[in-house]
Amino acid sequence: MTAIVEGNGLTKRFGTGDATVVAVDAVDVAIQESELVMIMGDSGCGKTTLISLLGCILTPDAGQIRIEGEAIDPAAQDMSVIRREKIGFVFQLFHLLPYLTALENVMIAMDLARTKTDAAENRAMELLTQVGLSERFHHRPAQLSGGEKQRVSFARALANRPKVIFADEPTANLDSRQSDNLMSLIQELRQEHQTTVAIVTHHEGLKKNADRIIQMKDGRIFGE
Repeated sequence: MTAIVEGNGLTKRFGTGDATVVAVDAVDVAIQESELVMIMGDSGCGKTTLISLLGCILTPDAGQIRIEGEAIDPAAQDMSVIRREKIGFVFQLFHLLPYLTALENVMIAMDLARTKTDAAENRAMELLTQVGLSERFHHRPAQLSGGEKQRVSFARALANRPKVIFADEPTANLDSRQSDNLMSLIQELRQEHQTTVAIVTHHEGLKKNADRIIQMKDGRIFGE
């Protein structure tokens, strides 16, 4: 299998002096094409920091990131372009813009990629239909349930046809039924769009959905 994203010797520290916290400590990790990976561990173990590094949101203090075999150099490359073209994110708290409709929240990702309005609207409608929200195009986030908001988030993450989607605790604000429905949807979307998915979670019940489990503790990977 081909590694879509990999990190070698990744290290990230926060704070200075005696207050320094090593959130990710010399981690080597590779996520393969079309995998559904779960990154698991206790709160504070470095899971979210790790996907933020791999997803080019944070810059490592040491180590190297490669996406599709290409070395990423934050000093020489525009990280926003890499995120826009290759990576999708789904956040625990959804991060939908409250004054935009579901359709507009998906379209805005394509607007940043300079996709023409008609094409962006058509793709947003297609994606929202795929996630079961064909009757919610013009609803704003306050009019949506938690599960519906998360579905909008996944539609938005898929908008620019990313190579990999990172999801940070996507079921944390959902009940068990909504969580099961979301995981079924993720499996369907992964196959439909041939997208790699890496999910940060502490929810043990999600393990059965994964191709592979990456366990973290104290900033390090200790089991896969």
